Amino acid sequence: MGSCLKSQEGKLAYECPSALCHYFEPFYHGQGDEKVFMFARERQDVIDREIKLCGYFIIITSEKMSAEEAIDLYKSRDGSEKLFRGDKSYLGNKSFRVHGSESVNSKIFIEFVALILRNRLYTHLKEQMKRNNKNDNFMTVPAAVRELEKIEMIRQSDGNYRMDHAVTATQKEILKAFDLTERTIREQAISINKQLQMVEQR
Repeated sequence: MGSCLKSQEGKLAYECPSALCHYFEPFYHGQGDEKVFMFARERQDVIDREIKLCGYFIIITSEKMSAEEAIDLYKSRDGSEKLFRGDKSYLGNKSFRVHGSESVNSKIFIEFVALILRNRLYTHLKEQMKRNNKNDNFMTVPAAVRELEKIEMIRQSDGNYRMDHAVTATQKEILKAFDLTERTIREQAISINKQLQMVEQR
């Protein structure tokens, strides 16, 4: 919350949301349309009162480790359980719909690889949202995949394959989460076109 308000300092006609004003006291300069948001000060009494309502939990370990190591290990196991629960919900592992043990093994293996990829996508998108200090609705895994699917190549009249459209601002923001840029996409498109031309010439 503090980072969000810090980024708005000096902006004209910015109104502190009620959810933030509960914890911060905003200060302005000027009035009406000329009112400028200067800064916000923490309401320490409110924060202290809510901290007193916070609970605690204890993790007992069989090996000697720091509190940070213990909570990291605990959370990593929780993540594994959520992955398998997600496998049943959005990857269709609730019912196999196949016959034979070989088919079941193949399907589970493919779903396991898909889970690894999905978790990787989720982690990168989540980290990018933290860096941006905002939750964009296109930064979820399904929304990001749908948006990136729009980047496609078509065959032009000269026989070369080129990108159908320019990379949009939304797609650039998603690509940034994976350390990719519009230039990277264009270079890959050129490389794919060369490979396709070589195949057609054979």
